Amino acid sequence: MIDISIRGLTKAFEVNNNILDGLSFQVQHGERVGIVGRNGTGKTTLFRLMVGELIEDKGDIDIARGKRLGLVSQIPHYPEGYTVEDVLATAEARLDAMQERMRALEQQMARDPDRSVMAEYDELLSRFDQLGGYDTQVRRSRVANGLDIPPAMRSQLFDSLSGGEKTRVNLARLILEDTDILLLDEPTNHLDMHATEWLEDYLLHFKGTVLAISHDRWFLDTIAQRIVEIENGKAQVYNGNYTFYTEEKRRRYEEALRTWEKNQKEIAHLQKAADDLHLWAFMGNDKLHKRAFSMEKRIARLQTAERPREEKKLSVRFKERDFNGDEVLVISELAKSFGEKRLFSDLELLIEPGERVALIGDNGSGKSTLLKCITGEVTPDRGWIHLGPAVKSAYLPQHVRFDDPERDMVDTMLWEANCDAQTARDRLAAFGFRGEDVFKTVGVLSGGEQSRLRLCILMRQDINLLLLDEPTNHLDLPSREWMEDALSDYGEALLFVSHDRWFIEKFATRIWYLHDGLIEDYRGDYAAFRDYRKRMESVEQAARAAERAKTAKAKPERQRQPNRDRQRQRVEKEIEKAEKALAALAAEMEQNASDYQKLLELEAQKAEQDAALEALYDQWEALSE
Repeated sequence: MIDISIRGLTKAFEVNNNILDGLSFQVQHGERVGIVGRNGTGKTTLFRLMVGELIEDKGDIDIARGKRLGLVSQIPHYPEGYTVEDVLATAEARLDAMQERMRALEQQMARDPDRSVMAEYDELLSRFDQLGGYDTQVRRSRVANGLDIPPAMRSQLFDSLSGGEKTRVNLARLILEDTDILLLDEPTNHLDMHATEWLEDYLLHFKGTVLAISHDRWFLDTIAQRIVEIENGKAQVYNGNYTFYTEEKRRRYEEALRTWEKNQKEIAHLQKAADDLHLWAFMGNDKLHKRAFSMEKRIARLQTAERPREEKKLSVRFKERDFNGDEVLVISELAKSFGEKRLFSDLELLIEPGERVALIGDNGSGKSTLLKCITGEVTPDRGWIHLGPAVKSAYLPQHVRFDDPERDMVDTMLWEANCDAQTARDRLAAFGFRGEDVFKTVGVLSGGEQSRLRLCILMRQDINLLLLDEPTNHLDLPSREWMEDALSDYGEALLFVSHDRWFIEKFATRIWYLHDGLIEDYRGDYAAFRDYRKRMESVEQAARAAERAKTAKAKPERQRQPNRDRQRQRVEKEIEKAEKALAALAAEMEQNASDYQKLLELEAQKAEQDAALEALYDQWEALSE
């Protein structure tokens, strides 16, 4: 069954400049499709057309009858005074309406138990239960916690949130709405790793259809079953995840290039034959002209194909400074707090030459603050930071700023990189700034363009410690690959903050995991670190479970009451109730064996019941001694 059908879609914002030009593709029910393409190719425009925010110039967009679309980047306006909790509750409007109708039917049945009224009530009750009407609070909390929306944020006014926080809340609301078709525009941009992994797990078990615009390659590799690349206003479809897409795109380019080169050889051969026929025709055989003209028509058909174009790769590399010594960066007893919030304390860290360290952790844990302490932008509360005597560092901040936003890019390069005009133009071209674009003022550039320009300036310097704060945040996929090409040949020390797991896996030889005010130092790549953390979490969960069991067992011994028989009888009744509840849960799990989300909720409830029943058994044993 086809959920989405796009046929010949055309949209222009300027005359004779179609951003979408005959775009066509289809999406089957339940598919997860990644949408990729350079910035400005029309990916977000496509989503806005699909939800009716824009009107297409030509073409058709067909959505399966009865299917509801939800767009994450589209944040609705809510009434003044709405808290985050109020916004999340709007997702349950359909359930609220059903519950209101059920109450009305209950009152009607109390007065007159009509068979048709009872039938409507039974149908509503079944539907209400199927949609999770009795578990709304549990589900709301599970989704909010998964997307890093803590209880404190849920009580805040929605209008007081940042843009990124509003996006997270809106994503949670759409998930709670149980939308049929999710349109996700850069959904991981404002999520930390835990929330991103939670979202990936949710999407992998989501029964509806997903279209996701993303520059997060790990995310696309995990969730996408197909990739649609928008290029020159048209869609190229690749039947696999991101890794398949990159390999297949390369294969298609090489095949197209071989075909073009073969055509060029054939054109040259035909042209020579046609020229010879024309020459021979002048010697008295006019019929040879016809054969030559026929060959030239064939040549004209072959010449319509353009030479396949490949993305230009970055042609500039970091210049490295000679380094002597065993220590690039030493941190000792470092601490920083803002008011009552402690970010980190008593940090003891060392970076040696050539190490590539990824600094990771949840949003707000203090990663960027630690980098700013190293650069001197922020003063720590105590402790000290020491750079080796021959160390020259460079810093790419998360939010790039330039001293004079009115300077154009060429003048900015001349001023900050201390180079001549031709070198400035050459270096800008290597970073994708060509033609008249180089005379744009830096103030009008997008965040990604400003990051690329700042990186272009940094690469001119002779450095041996490179500090990067979310270097891929505002970059499209080609720009990320450019940056990676540059860093691949950089052999000196690197310390970077990132949520881009693809980037971390490619470069990190060491992980600094900042949590609970301390840094867990792991020497190894990101894949090994993830395996290590999973093992540690299993050990921690087992320890917590053992501690709970020990506490539960010790509790009745401390609560020595004179009337043990009465207490034992009460516990026996509670055990009986708990066993019945477990049996009911087991039956419900069997009924919902194919509903993953429902099973998750039921398993969580079962785990709680098991723990409660175990504690009751311990109490009963203690009272029976």
